[in-house]
Amino acid sequence: MSWKIIERKRTLLAGESGPGRGKSGGRLSCCLVYPNRYHSAMSNLGFQAVHAMVNAHPEVSCDRAYLPDRDELEELQRTRGTLLSLESQRPLSSFDLIAFSISFESDYLNLPAIFRLAGIEPYAAKRSRLQPLVLAGGAALFLNPEPVAPFLDLVCIGEAEPTLPPLLELLKQGAPSREELLLEAAQLPGIYVPSLYQPEYDGPCQLALRPAPGAPAKVRRVWDPDPESRPTVTEIHTDATEFSGMHLVEISRGCPRACRFCAAGFIYLPYRTRSPELVRSEVLKGVAQGRKVGLVAAAVSDYAGIGDLCCDIVAAGGKFSVSSFRIDHLDGRMIEALKASGQKSVALAPEGGSQRLRDLVKKGINEEQILAACDMLVSHDILNLKLYFIIGLPTETGEDLDELVALVKKIRERVLAAAKDNRRLGEIQLSVNPFIPKPFTPFQWCAMEPVKSLEKKWKFLQKELGRLANLKLQMESPREAFQQALLSRGDRRLAELLVAADRLGNWKEALREQEFDAEALVNREIALEELLPWDFIDGGDAGRLQREYRKALGE
Repeated sequence: MSWKIIERKRTLLAGESGPGRGKSGGRLSCCLVYPNRYHSAMSNLGFQAVHAMVNAHPEVSCDRAYLPDRDELEELQRTRGTLLSLESQRPLSSFDLIAFSISFESDYLNLPAIFRLAGIEPYAAKRSRLQPLVLAGGAALFLNPEPVAPFLDLVCIGEAEPTLPPLLELLKQGAPSREELLLEAAQLPGIYVPSLYQPEYDGPCQLALRPAPGAPAKVRRVWDPDPESRPTVTEIHTDATEFSGMHLVEISRGCPRACRFCAAGFIYLPYRTRSPELVRSEVLKGVAQGRKVGLVAAAVSDYAGIGDLCCDIVAAGGKFSVSSFRIDHLDGRMIEALKASGQKSVALAPEGGSQRLRDLVKKGINEEQILAACDMLVSHDILNLKLYFIIGLPTETGEDLDELVALVKKIRERVLAAAKDNRRLGEIQLSVNPFIPKPFTPFQWCAMEPVKSLEKKWKFLQKELGRLANLKLQMESPREAFQQALLSRGDRRLAELLVAADRLGNWKEALREQEFDAEALVNREIALEELLPWDFIDGGDAGRLQREYRKALGE
């Protein structure tokens, strides 16, 4: 055991404050693991909420763990040590339950490394009964858990509020054998037990996922029917996060807009909002602590009474920021309050560069509304705009990119004119992201555009916009987007690839060693009648996705 590592963890703990810092004891010991660095883990509101929820159970104790940073990793390798939890500095292998909270598919890559550093066999079928049970949940698992299913004993398909309490009760009570325990768990709503399902394949296609006797044919995605039961807020404050000095408060869950490319509009259905009384109580707690309040939702401006709420924060002497705006639903009082909070930058998401593409994705906005929103913001002295666009959408052409360039130039002219009048600098940051077909969206059957084609489009945008003053361009790497698409729509055969990538330390070498045809999964359009790896999840109205797909792309 390295004292350097223990001292590092004690330093992190000393920098934390808040009511959600855990407890010791309990009949069931759990370690909640975020498969990325501490900074990312503690910036994730879902991770914090689940940690507090598990510790609220009277007979369960819950530590935290995360992917070691470079210094800790070097120390572990030098001392041949094992991965320790944050609170009690216990080896992960000593817990009854290891629970992964996974929001992003890219973090699937870190699971084999965490198992290796913890001295735990990655494949569930090969683990001894003396090793912990392994559970996973989070948005990435709502969509498609199959790429990491061979690593997991249990998966929560849906939100933690309804799935975790009955599962923790079952695990606390135990069963005569692990097999019986898992079969009992499979009867709980929203609990998927991968070992009870046998996949069948034919080339790039999955033919079936056959349940064992006693296992449900489909696993129903569950959602919290009572958003008032428990607020979702920052439980542990620390400066070592993306939101240092902020108190985050979730004001709604899901999105009523259902853009055809976006999973949030489908996997969090139905759309639910928290009451103004609950939200106001929580935001004023943050103000009382001297913290800036962060209002969290898929579309903050859709929240009823958002203007009143923002004005209440300012009237109480607080400041706030928002996670997102809807271009067609800006509240004047909210903008005034943002200005009073000293907000100098706002993010807007036109997504499609042309009206044809905005209609294709069902964005529900036009150029006039986009420009009007920009005019409203710059007229309130908010002169720094971040614009999100997607390239590589289905049917995109060169003409669509030309319209994107023209729209950005129009917005830039407005920002520069307002900045000149106010004698201040204004700036546009253009964030371009490749389209990734996501499960449980109408575009889940679409192909992702090849990397070389996306890189060519990026060069075009750089040529047209890259030299303009007061305009910065950034783009998610097409190769990383390709990797994310593979992990989003892949099946269980990806687990071997993930283990190989960890062993070799190189993703490309793993693809070559495993002779894995990634393009066959990513760059092809999937037939509507083909079985998808995530089709075992009952996510609601499956016919709706097909209808929206047909509406978008035509019969």
